[in-house]
Amino acid sequence: MKQSKRYESALAKVELLKEYSLEDGVKLVKETATAKFDESVEIAVKLAIDPRQADQAVRGSFAMPNGIGKAIRVIAFVDDVNVEKAKEAGAVEAGGKDLADKIKNEQWFDFDVAIAEPKMMRVVGQLGRVLGPKGLMPSPKAGTVVPDPVKAVAEFASGKQEFKNDAAGNLHIIAGKASFDEKQLAENILAFCKHIQSVKPSGVKGGTYIESVSLAATMGPGVRVDV
Repeated sequence: MKQSKRYESALAKVELLKEYSLEDGVKLVKETATAKFDESVEIAVKLAIDPRQADQAVRGSFAMPNGIGKAIRVIAFVDDVNVEKAKEAGAVEAGGKDLADKIKNEQWFDFDVAIAEPKMMRVVGQLGRVLGPKGLMPSPKAGTVVPDPVKAVAEFASGKQEFKNDAAGNLHIIAGKASFDEKQLAENILAFCKHIQSVKPSGVKGGTYIESVSLAATMGPGVRVDV
């Protein structure tokens, strides 16, 4: 597929087989983010896992220390006592059966993350067929089914993100915006990689766990970095 002149110009700045230092890699990604909007910077991590094995799955949630420069739309399935508290914490909508009915009957999906307290899963469970395929179903492993939903709403609304390895053993997550300064992006990237190292599955034995890390702006080429 023919690439735009803007992309080809950005690609010419990158040595595709080179593994840049984190500082140089971040600087290069910022230089190649030349679109007319503030591009996001994404981290792609290749893990030495077998995605077919349940004990090698890597999944969870993480809040970048410097945020991601983007507002996250959060909803909360909570009892009546926590409805207003959840909204004050940043939820765009909160409720129980009424919220579930809105999603089911009106096909309403104007949100990025759904939080639920455990006792509300009897209500949320009925939405599995509509939320599951969209990756919006609350889950304890993803940190979206929690005993303190108000705290979780505040964390996700401020930029906390879910991550999950794909069928090829890769993880993808947003590190921030191209407008962030180099130090902010580098701190976010390093913090996430350290977190991934800390949650290494017990089923992964010996050898290299994080095989490679690449960065890319929304409309830019990938840049391999050594973390």
